[in-house]
Amino acid sequence: MPGDTYMRTIQERGSLVVGVDQNTLLLGARDPVDGQIKGFEIDLARQIAKAIFGDENRVELKAISSAQRLPFVQNQTIDLAVDAVTVNCARLQQVTFSTVYYDASQKVLVPTDSTATQLQDLAGQKVCATKGSTSLEFIRQYPSTPPLVPYPVDLRSDCLVVLQEGKVDAISSDDAILAGFQAQDPYTKIVGPPLTDEPYGIAINQDHPEFVRFVNGVLDGMRADGTWSAIYAKWLSPVFGTSPPPPDPHYRD
Repeated sequence: MPGDTYMRTIQERGSLVVGVDQNTLLLGARDPVDGQIKGFEIDLARQIAKAIFGDENRVELKAISSAQRLPFVQNQTIDLAVDAVTVNCARLQQVTFSTVYYDASQKVLVPTDSTATQLQDLAGQKVCATKGSTSLEFIRQYPSTPPLVPYPVDLRSDCLVVLQEGKVDAISSDDAILAGFQAQDPYTKIVGPPLTDEPYGIAINQDHPEFVRFVNGVLDGMRADGTWSAIYAKWLSPVFGTSPPPPDPHYRD
């Protein structure tokens, strides 16, 4: 890597440190058999490590919570957050983002015996979402009478646990996250139309614009050579069907 770049700093350290989730099936989850974290976002992170080192295994996967994502990027505990981070204006004041690598949408998951067919049907009921997520803010601001009752938790998997225990009536999160929950618990279902658009970007410290350009270059290569589509087909096509084209990149400069 060129001198005086953050990529050289990472190279000299010997590994790329990436904040990921270890509890979200399909995106990033710890395999109970071999103990390794695996998923769509994990494979993306490995491609960035491969571009720096020529070896996709030169990556340290640091399991973090949703609330830790941006602070850990800001204080450089991690080099990147590849952890279902929605790009929005408020977050762009705190970190820089890569181009979008996945277009998610917020939806609702309920038990199969629930009569709810949309979020409005849950007025006055408890809806789980993770702390620090856009989903939680949406639930808090949703105009229903009576209001929805937000039930914040630290980890995404905690939402599935409290739903199974009957402590909440629903979970609201991104479609890929809810699809992972549904795969784990067949007694759940996703209901209603998409509530919001949730474009995922890789969060990067604002002090390293050259690293942002480098990561964008890696993503461009993955779009062009079919790597993105292959990773999507491996992890998400079994749930969502045929692989769509990757999101078109949009650049700030």
